[in-house]
Amino acid sequence: MAETNVARLRPADDKPLKLAPHNVEAEQALLGAILVNNEAFYRVSDFLTPEHFYEPIHREIYEVCGKIIRAGKTATPITVKTYLPDQLLADVTMPQYLARLAAEATTVINAGDYGQTIYDLALRRNLILIGEEMTSTAYDSDVEMTADKQIEEAEKQLFDLAEKGRYDGGFQGFNLALRDAIEMASEAYSRDGTLSGTATGLSDLDRLMGGLQRSDLIILAARPAMGKTSLATNIAFHVARNWKNEVTPDGHRKTVDGGQVAFFSLEMSAEQLATRILAEQAEISSSDIRRGNIHESQFHRLVETSNVMAQVPLYIDDTGGLSISQLAARARRLKRQKGVDLIIIDYVQLLSGSSRKANENRVQELTEITTTLKALAKELEVPIIALSQLSRQVENREDKHPQLADLRESGSIEQDADVVLFVYREEYYLKNKEPKEGTPEHLAWQGEMDKVHGRAEVIIGKQRHGPTGTVQLAFEANLTRFSDLARSEYLPERME
Repeated sequence: MAETNVARLRPADDKPLKLAPHNVEAEQALLGAILVNNEAFYRVSDFLTPEHFYEPIHREIYEVCGKIIRAGKTATPITVKTYLPDQLLADVTMPQYLARLAAEATTVINAGDYGQTIYDLALRRNLILIGEEMTSTAYDSDVEMTADKQIEEAEKQLFDLAEKGRYDGGFQGFNLALRDAIEMASEAYSRDGTLSGTATGLSDLDRLMGGLQRSDLIILAARPAMGKTSLATNIAFHVARNWKNEVTPDGHRKTVDGGQVAFFSLEMSAEQLATRILAEQAEISSSDIRRGNIHESQFHRLVETSNVMAQVPLYIDDTGGLSISQLAARARRLKRQKGVDLIIIDYVQLLSGSSRKANENRVQELTEITTTLKALAKELEVPIIALSQLSRQVENREDKHPQLADLRESGSIEQDADVVLFVYREEYYLKNKEPKEGTPEHLAWQGEMDKVHGRAEVIIGKQRHGPTGTVQLAFEANLTRFSDLARSEYLPERME
């Protein structure tokens, strides 16, 4: 026993010193390649930033090279030394060190491999930091830092590291924000200058919104039976079906068109949701599918359609009673493991808050939910469509068109949302007002029904970066499908 105690008290000097993972030679080889041939910079600049270098002076050299090259000039030992300190060490000047880097440079062909090595080692160093933080917090956490919160925080840090190669957050230079803005404009231009975001498949809605914008929280609200879930499934399947991607220089997959979709269905089961989409795509009534009221050719069409649908990157989570923190953790995990470009939640009022205080007050709870959803959209850089129920006060008005004031239980929904969409179908309300058949009132009612039959409105009640307005759509109730309305000016002339 005494020997064990002595072993435990042995001085730390006996242990070998463990340095953080790094490779100074790889850093020198890459910087030398850049100084000799600036093409090497373009092979790594997509994924490698100055923070990924271990040596502080190498960070400075890489950053200066980047600024010079992006300005359209040539980075050489002579042009770079002007922007760096003269003396590096007591016996080595900066011009001498830069000249040595250039003299011992690797070829531009190997630049990508060295860049990847530097990047991977930086991730490992950050993983060590996250692990040390987790251990320290687990030992010394206060009362409010529960185990669930620690797991959530660790998952967030791991997600940032996996997606962005860093986990520190904080300020970024305006030049980086400008670069992202130019990239967004470039993507819109490459799509024939039509959309800067992801297309919904409804051209009139895309025209007003410019598609679904990254980092936006989009609230899709309506009274029951208006078709908001149908609209959400229509958009989800269109986005997933059109997904195209390419591999970036750092090995990640980048979405070029469409997207991978996460659908959190808190109300309907995955099977019910799949039946809806199957009915829409196969053009067979969902009620007929459920009852088996279909003939052989329709069954073959169902099988063919389902085989195509099986390849689509649409992921459904139908767990009921999710808390907002659980939803965020699952979304981060899916983004990290498979990738996600659009998240849909059906619907907000079925989510619960994660803190005990919020659960005591429904308004506070909903505020926490919408605030977290907006933060999650920014963190994952994807649009989030959150469905929401409208309050019953709509039913008490003569004009039942929804308004922002009808958003249920909290003004935070309107406040946190970047876009608020309302679904409205006059046909639903008019159907319930049918007068007695054979009366003049019934004839007038029939005329009104003919005008609104199969039509729906999507009202843009709020949009931070675009106009508000109303989009007219066609709605086929038996197929639960929304589509563009055929305008009279686009139809062929009628022969009398």
